[in-house]
Amino acid sequence: MQTTELVMRAGALAARGGRRILGIAGPPGAGKSTLAALVAAALGPERAVVVPMDGFHLAQAELDRLGRADRKGAPDTFDAAGYVCLLRRLRSPGEAVVYAPAFDRSLEEPVAGSIPVGPAVPLVITEGNYLLHDAEGWAPVRALLDEAWYLAPDDAVRVDRLVGRHVRHGKDPARARAWVARSDEANAALVARGRHRADLVVDPG
Repeated sequence: MQTTELVMRAGALAARGGRRILGIAGPPGAGKSTLAALVAAALGPERAVVVPMDGFHLAQAELDRLGRADRKGAPDTFDAAGYVCLLRRLRSPGEAVVYAPAFDRSLEEPVAGSIPVGPAVPLVITEGNYLLHDAEGWAPVRALLDEAWYLAPDDAVRVDRLVGRHVRHGKDPARARAWVARSDEANAALVARGRHRADLVVDPG
């Protein structure tokens, strides 16, 4: 399915009335944030805003305290309950702006209160690895999404993209490839288990 068709599908969801939430899931490096940004830009800020799941990463200090720093990106390195609470708030907008956290890749840390979601915006696009995961506190997420897409790119392309991302953010190539093989691909296997829960499977090419 082409990006234009996906934009039209998202636009139709936004036009249903009330607040709708579109989830874009997929393994690490699938292009979730890129697609979410493209769709939101095409619809415009009055119709759509992107709220990434990555804003609920636990802070590095907390990962160190818990002994999970070497597994950053695994399901239990996020505040899943906090993410679920935010989705519930977003589903029932009042008259106030809801502020969502973002994730700063230059810092490798979440940043609270970064994304304002106005009450009149009809579509929230949320993207992340574990939107279709059914364990470790993630199971409630699927029911809070009006529609869920699963991105399934070619794995070789996805892995190369991941390695390049880690290199851009400070890892040397050998360490980046080792991290992808050990951590990202283990997470990708978990993410793939939820593919059948999506409304639409997309090959982004």
